[in-house]
Amino acid sequence: MEQKSLLAALTLLISSVLVLPADAQDQPILFEEPLSPRIANYNIDVQLDTETKVLTAQEVLTWHNQTQSVVYELQFHLYMNGFRNTESTFMQGTGNPRRSHRIKDKGWGFIEIDRLVVSYPRDIRNLPETLFPDSALSALQPAADLTAGMTFIQPDDGNQEDKSILKVSLPKPLRPGQKVIVYLDFRTKLPEPSFMRTGAKSEYFLVAQWFPKMGVHIDGAWNTHQFHSRTNFFADFGVYNVRMTVPEENLVGATGLEISVTKNGDGTATHFYHAEDVHDFAWTTSPEFVEVTGKSQDVEIRVLMQPDHLDTQDRMLESTRLAVQYFQDWYGDYPYPNVTVVDQRRGAESTGGMEYPTLFTTTTSYGLPKGMRLLEMINTHEFGHGYWYHMLASNEFEEAWLDEGVNTYTDMQILPAAYGEEANTIDVAGIKINQTTMARAQYLGLPDADPIIKSSWEFYSGRSYGINSYARPGLVLTTLQNYLGRDTMREVMRTYVERWRFKHPRSRDFFDIVNEVAGQNLDWFFEQAFYTNAILDYTVSDVFSRPVKKPKGYDYALSTPKGDSVMANDENTVEKAANTDTASGEAEQKLYFSGVNIRRLGEFEFSVVVELVFDDGEIVRENWDGQALWKKFRYTKPAQLVSAAVDPDYKIPLDANLTNNSRVVNKQTLGINKLAARWMFWQQFLLDQPDFANLLFRFGESLN
Repeated sequence: MEQKSLLAALTLLISSVLVLPADAQDQPILFEEPLSPRIANYNIDVQLDTETKVLTAQEVLTWHNQTQSVVYELQFHLYMNGFRNTESTFMQGTGNPRRSHRIKDKGWGFIEIDRLVVSYPRDIRNLPETLFPDSALSALQPAADLTAGMTFIQPDDGNQEDKSILKVSLPKPLRPGQKVIVYLDFRTKLPEPSFMRTGAKSEYFLVAQWFPKMGVHIDGAWNTHQFHSRTNFFADFGVYNVRMTVPEENLVGATGLEISVTKNGDGTATHFYHAEDVHDFAWTTSPEFVEVTGKSQDVEIRVLMQPDHLDTQDRMLESTRLAVQYFQDWYGDYPYPNVTVVDQRRGAESTGGMEYPTLFTTTTSYGLPKGMRLLEMINTHEFGHGYWYHMLASNEFEEAWLDEGVNTYTDMQILPAAYGEEANTIDVAGIKINQTTMARAQYLGLPDADPIIKSSWEFYSGRSYGINSYARPGLVLTTLQNYLGRDTMREVMRTYVERWRFKHPRSRDFFDIVNEVAGQNLDWFFEQAFYTNAILDYTVSDVFSRPVKKPKGYDYALSTPKGDSVMANDENTVEKAANTDTASGEAEQKLYFSGVNIRRLGEFEFSVVVELVFDDGEIVRENWDGQALWKKFRYTKPAQLVSAAVDPDYKIPLDANLTNNSRVVNKQTLGINKLAARWMFWQQFLLDQPDFANLLFRFGESLN
């Protein structure tokens, strides 16, 4: 090891032990009391070569074993190796990549670790404040160079060609409560053009999943999954100090706060960013960015706009402002002082619509149908990830719905509140298609291939992953909200955020919060909705209304004063009416025996409301627990039954078929119900058409 790099390593090691950079006197303390356990803490110095698209970096990681287990090895994610060649697990699983075209020629991305050294805080705590070259070697003697012992592992699929997880054995076990310091020299080549959330396009760079990142040690083992084409991420929280050296004319946006910019006298500048209690670090740079700023409540908003999109800057700021406002008001405090919004460059579409701590990417679109607020939808969605992906940081490898699905649900709540019920609603042949309709289109495209809770790479297909991670959970939670009430559901979400932020919650933790706040055990719902592929479908299978014939015989005199009605308990029994003395002058009234048969066609059992409309204007509503295969309702009334409907208020968006939800007795007297039935028929018809459903599905996927 050369003396220069050795001294650099020592400087980084010492600063890492203190979790402070060399210029710590200029570093703010964001949170007097840490918000998270701060298990994985990073100091990184990186230089960008804009010609070769290569990052050259030094990283010092301080990892704290806060488990009750002895740790014998370390495991790292090397996500960029997913773009290394056609044989990686990521590339083998892409099929038709959702976010970009295939990588070509010299555009492959990769990460190479040139050196990996570990040490322990107690071994270097007595280093002198001033180090000279002749003392450096002896000072580093306690450290162990593990470069030769680095190996790649493939715990998910056994693909020996995959290099997205690195393992090294420690020279001595790391016991509970102890820390280890890891120094790495590494090089990262960014894919070009950008591909699947990261990469370069000419002068524009989105640098994400770019550094060796520690896995999560939980439940006595490393939870470090390979990089698959349809998985997101899982990492521990910590403090980041990152110095990015880029061309002097470039603007930089990154996770955290910019502390300083130092001009180096060689045409480059070093931007120092500091972040606390985050579990990832992403950054962007371009000489073409135009900075636009604003504020929402106590959160500073910074938008890095493309110059050809400046006509949308007001929408960018306002949509972000409203997203911050609604999430804070409805779901709890956003503790960070800022958020950075990155407008994707033309030709770098694969970087748009992606989330990172305190930073997200968006897109500007033109030529959309009237009423479609795509920019606002994306900004709300991506900021929302700052809660579900970032602050709560669930394991998206294994339970993607806890981020994507919850976020889809909160989109469905916030967008109509912020922009009106007609926002993101388009008219197709008189049928209004909105966010819920689009989610239904995705769900009905493949409703029963998988349950929601499943490891992301194990779904039947990428489409099934998208349905069960985004659309279906959004519909499930909307159905749950309609069942519990909006206020109760909002209290559920606030409690969930307050209790589980920075703690990696799992599905069961969310379910327990719902049960607690709702004051009832809803496991019957969760079991069906999340752990099975059960379809929910209730239908009005039969309706009738016919005149009641007077019974004959000595014991029967069926007549009632005008205006009365009689309820029949089943089809074969009519309650005896009180005898009426026709001699008294009261006229007999004609009665009708009416009924409706409701059937459960799917396996999903759910309580439903049945509405019956009679020709005298009376509306009767019945509640059925929906557990049996069928239920019959029977009435004897002086009015004829006109129509019957299941879920008349459309509170069950999980219902797989709307066309069978209602029936009329006489089609000629349909009236307003005819319009409702026609609307449901054509909506369902459109969603049942493969081309239309696929169009909405692809549009919905583009928002993910």
